[in-house]
Amino acid sequence: MAKLTVKDLDFKNKTVLMRADFNVPQDASLTITDDTRIRATLPTIKYILGNGVKKLVLMSHLGRPDGKVVAKYSLKSVAVRLKELLGEDVLFLTDCVGDNIKKDVDSSKERVVLLENLRFHAEEEADDANFSKQLACLGEIFVNDAFGSAHRSHASTEGVTHYLKSAAGFLVEKEILYLGGAVENPTRPFMVILGGAKVSDKIGVIENLLPKADALIVGGGMAYTFLKAEGKSIGSSKLEKEKLGLAKSCLRKAKRLRKAILLPVDNLVVEVIAPSAKSEIVGVDIPDGKIAVDIGPKTIKLFEDKLKSAKTIVWNGPLGIFEIDAFSRGTEEIAKFIANLECTSIIGGGDTAAAIAKFKLEGKMTHISTGGGASLEFLEGKVLPGIAALSDR
Repeated sequence: MAKLTVKDLDFKNKTVLMRADFNVPQDASLTITDDTRIRATLPTIKYILGNGVKKLVLMSHLGRPDGKVVAKYSLKSVAVRLKELLGEDVLFLTDCVGDNIKKDVDSSKERVVLLENLRFHAEEEADDANFSKQLACLGEIFVNDAFGSAHRSHASTEGVTHYLKSAAGFLVEKEILYLGGAVENPTRPFMVILGGAKVSDKIGVIENLLPKADALIVGGGMAYTFLKAEGKSIGSSKLEKEKLGLAKSCLRKAKRLRKAILLPVDNLVVEVIAPSAKSEIVGVDIPDGKIAVDIGPKTIKLFEDKLKSAKTIVWNGPLGIFEIDAFSRGTEEIAKFIANLECTSIIGGGDTAAAIAKFKLEGKMTHISTGGGASLEFLEGKVLPGIAALSDR
């Protein structure tokens, strides 16, 4: 990796400023319902604490408070959970910049300090230079381990790097290793699975990976725009009319490149999307008034036959409405099949990661990305500001 990582730096007696991704879900009582993102940062936090650091100042966003102080988006609950996970005290500060915050950090008896939500200040998302400088003055070294925010040019991801030597944490390093490796130099055969609701969300990924992949498998709601582009009947299934031209263009490009794009050949359909809805399997053409909610058994077999030889698989987007158990079979069957392959399996974050967690297959995938939008942009081949800004080796 061309960027500095935590292992390249000497932390002894230094104050380290670290950007983490503590954007965790909470219930109405502000109890954290899933601490996966906090746990994901622990290897970097523990490494820094175990290498003679004077102080570790952590910062993150939570939710979208739009530059205002919103109580339900406070990071106070994160400080409590972090203390439990680390087994040592964590000082929580009620702001993230200002003279008083600087004094509190400097005088802290605790080694670990957590700042209040960065997005309580509009300057964070504006990548304001003065705000960046105020954050930077809280540390001597900057570590970014928030891959989920690496595609944002914010004060805490890009701005602070103008003032401090900056390195990637273990989580960011791992994302670059797997996602970057898949994009630049995958072990072949290289298969890409794309799902989810919208073609528009995945056009950049298709354009970037189609020439590199050995096959592209398309499911989920986005598949029906492609099927419509092929002249198939899709009933009342998800359709982006304005993207039909793009879908046709992708299909023509695949043919020109002699690359396979696999689409559903049968579908699970309903008349209304509800857990108790009566469903049936139909072929590639979907009757009027019917809505496709999952791929059918023939499609599952088609996809598995193509995937069985894969050595690298990148998967972004579920193949049906997996949140409803009755419509989750396609996503689950393909997930289980991949879990038993001898290949590098990379899950592109967001809903796909949630599906893998639902089926309890996290431990059987090579890498599950922590960044939804960031992983998508990485797969599109875009430069992520939060990574590009890190110090070069």
